[in-house]
Amino acid sequence: MRVLIVEDEPLLQAQLLKYFTEAGFACDASSDGEEAAYLGEEMPYDLAVVDIGLPKRDGISVISQWRQQGIKFPVLVLTARDSWQDKVKGLESGADDYVAKPFQIEEVLARANALIRRSAGFASPQLAFGPVVIDTAAKSVSVDQRALELTTFEYNALEYLVMRSGQVVSKSDLTEHLYDQDFDRDSNVIEVFIARLRKKLDPEGSLKPITTLRGRGYRFELKETHA
Repeated sequence: MRVLIVEDEPLLQAQLLKYFTEAGFACDASSDGEEAAYLGEEMPYDLAVVDIGLPKRDGISVISQWRQQGIKFPVLVLTARDSWQDKVKGLESGADDYVAKPFQIEEVLARANALIRRSAGFASPQLAFGPVVIDTAAKSVSVDQRALELTTFEYNALEYLVMRSGQVVSKSDLTEHLYDQDFDRDSNVIEVFIARLRKKLDPEGSLKPITTLRGRGYRFELKETHA
């Protein structure tokens, strides 16, 4: 998943980037509202984490502009602890949730994951597709109650496909949402990850969870069941 972190305090921005990257996110960062507004319009983010008090343009106006332009990725607002007005303004501008400073990074990550999950239409962090169970909080996958050993990139690719279950996801779309800007877009890494995922999820070839649509991309085919 690709996240935009908008925070002008250098140390806090660095900390957010560190923890989101370690949690498996592809991250971009901005220190002012003008650049943030531009990035949000140009890049296909899955989430934005936005501080209210920013140079050049405040976070409220940035979020409002995104929403007016039909940009729908979820937004998590960072506010001062005592400013309930900022919380209200943030939500009214189109933000989806807020965290008050100072905060625990675990809470920010939990809320971020919940927003991404809910934006895809999933209420619970544990997603079941027949014998395949994906725990988006623990970042783990099991098949027939047997835990799978997935690399970070394999898990991220699977989670992204699952969040768009039934939709065709192109190779370039996967690349945009999973990797940093300098990733080699002409490589066959995506194909390798998908091939490995298929073998790990479906060693017998009976489930067929991921379909390749030649020239178009990939689609996660399994239907959600109760975990």
